[in-house]
Amino acid sequence: MPTIDLQGKNAVVTGSSRGLGKQYALDLAAAGANVIVHDVNEEAAAQFNEAPSGSAVASEIAAQYGVKSYFVAADLSDPEQTKRLIDRSIELLGSIDILVNNAGGDIGANTPRPDPNDALDISVEDIRAVVERNLLSTMYACKFAGLHMRERRSGKIVNVGSIAGHVAVKNGLIYAAAKMGVSQYTRSLAEQLRPYDVNVNCISPAPTYTARFLATRTVQGQEERSRLQQIAQPKDMSDIVMFLCGPQSDALSGETIVCWK
Repeated sequence: MPTIDLQGKNAVVTGSSRGLGKQYALDLAAAGANVIVHDVNEEAAAQFNEAPSGSAVASEIAAQYGVKSYFVAADLSDPEQTKRLIDRSIELLGSIDILVNNAGGDIGANTPRPDPNDALDISVEDIRAVVERNLLSTMYACKFAGLHMRERRSGKIVNVGSIAGHVAVKNGLIYAAAKMGVSQYTRSLAEQLRPYDVNVNCISPAPTYTARFLATRTVQGQEERSRLQQIAQPKDMSDIVMFLCGPQSDALSGETIVCWK
């Protein structure tokens, strides 16, 4: 595949001061795109010791790749804050060509993960928190960025689901349902934006090594597993996101790439 060239493109990656989102932001910048780094606050980057702050990540990207990069904080469960993120991104960069809706996670209202984390014993507060962080936040960001892209008749949106949304699960049911909702929402939004040359696709990542993943799960030995059975590395997932952001996917819209492991 030819090298992905995103020179002059402007990208917003939600939840990108850490984890998979940070890898997406780094790779977009390496391809030449200006990048808005986002997280719920400046301190989120340091939660699992991945970076000192959100602003530090943006400064690292700008210095390393010679692109524009800024940090913008917003709680995406709040539609007003989401709108401000999109408006501020346009103000800083001039436009948004690429939106990667990465922010989310199986995170409880007051705990790293809901506990209990099933369908019946889970607290109502945790149900609301998981749906807001994964499904509603994606819808809000797509709404406000999508209006901008529709007006410009150009853009690429990549929503991030999860393999959990494509299998039956006993743990993390609300998270799985919210991520399946992201996939269906992607398919339908793609149809609405198809007449305006805006591509909308989704990636459903496999379990991937991130600092949060390692801090909240016990990982069994991987040595005896094949490459396609092992827990993925962030670059494995980022390569797929880069394909969806680049010109090689210009004819693809409304699809979900499910990364089975």
